[in-house]
Amino acid sequence: MQTLSQKITEQLREQILSGALKPGQHLEEIPLASQLGVSRTPLRGALNALAHQGLLTYQAKRGYLIRRFDIRDIVAAYAVRANLEGMACRMAAEQGLSDELIALLHEQLAAGDAMLGKGYLAAEDFEPYRQMNVMLHEVLIDNSANHWIGEFVQRTQEIPYVSSRLMLWHDYATILRSHDDHHRIVDAVIRREGWRAEALMREHVYFAGRFLEANFARVSGD
Repeated sequence: MQTLSQKITEQLREQILSGALKPGQHLEEIPLASQLGVSRTPLRGALNALAHQGLLTYQAKRGYLIRRFDIRDIVAAYAVRANLEGMACRMAAEQGLSDELIALLHEQLAAGDAMLGKGYLAAEDFEPYRQMNVMLHEVLIDNSANHWIGEFVQRTQEIPYVSSRLMLWHDYATILRSHDDHHRIVDAVIRREGWRAEALMREHVYFAGRFLEANFARVSGD
């Protein structure tokens, strides 16, 4: 069971990685503790943990600031993630998936189709689509038979804007293209075409990084 400090860590971490908390923002203990409805002791533990993870920096007399990552670092992390997830898809395809996993992937694809089939992006679909996207990626990574891939993908996702949980929801065409990629990737994995699955996933993630680079000023609020 998670401690209160761990729960706060995860909550703040998600806000940092999603961009809800902005790079360079000063996290003041007293107002933040009040906002979260917690005491300062578990909050301090959470802030210290996030600093060790590299998401915060500590400055004397100023406290904790959200670390600012250069866009070049972010795009480079996407390139690493693209290669890792591509490898995961190739390995998952080569060893094959169970009928249960294939059915689960088809279920996720159908859910995405239903949400995007309206021809526009509904606000209430954001969280269900995000969950579908995460599950699809994680199923393929988890079934690569190489636990290091998942661990290193997780490391790249500790950089803001690199997580598979992030979507540029304002752009319907981009989300539609991304979900079309999902169909092709899953098809290649099921057909056990490892070379194709790897290439498709690498391009899928790499394109997300390039799209973010082109829209970074708007997304980051800089």
